[in-house]
Amino acid sequence: MLNPSGYKLDYGISYDGNGAHDKAKGRPMGSSAAQPKYKATEPQNVNFDIVIDGTGVVPANDDVSTQITALKKLVFDFVGNEHEPNVVQLVWGDFSFIGRLTKMSVQYTLFKPTGDPLRAKVNIAFISYTSPSEAAATTKTSSPDLTHLVEVKDGDSLPLLCFRIYKNSAYYLEVAKANGITNFRDLKPGTRLNFPPLR
Repeated sequence: MLNPSGYKLDYGISYDGNGAHDKAKGRPMGSSAAQPKYKATEPQNVNFDIVIDGTGVVPANDDVSTQITALKKLVFDFVGNEHEPNVVQLVWGDFSFIGRLTKMSVQYTLFKPTGDPLRAKVNIAFISYTSPSEAAATTKTSSPDLTHLVEVKDGDSLPLLCFRIYKNSAYYLEVAKANGITNFRDLKPGTRLNFPPLR
């Protein structure tokens, strides 16, 4: 309903030898610290606050409780057939993120005389999600079947095309660079774009 005032992105890298056990294991007493060795890139995390208002200041079809229930059903509740929560895509301007919920905290801040909530602040956090097929494709960067030539159709956007091909719209900057595109928002129908192997 209301855009967040901002969002926080967290990036992390893990190294062998970071833990206390690893530091002590196999090293003589008094030896200097070993050089950290790259182990893995941690999943990206995003965290932000949203406000849900039922005072009438912002037009809404549902009351606060109904909106909170709908949000919870979308991002938190288990999907029966999958036995796990939904994978969701967050899109706001140039920002696009695919992930799963890790935390949702609701603070009710305004109420009717009856006690029904009129306003709520929701703190919500997601961890990035990579499908097994994308993970496999990423490890096989030389595979020829990952190179695609696509003709842009009316209504297509670069993030959308990247999501269709790579199952991750976050690659749109790399694709724009590979095709010499300076304004990815201005795609002309009929343009043919090369989608290179994932790096």
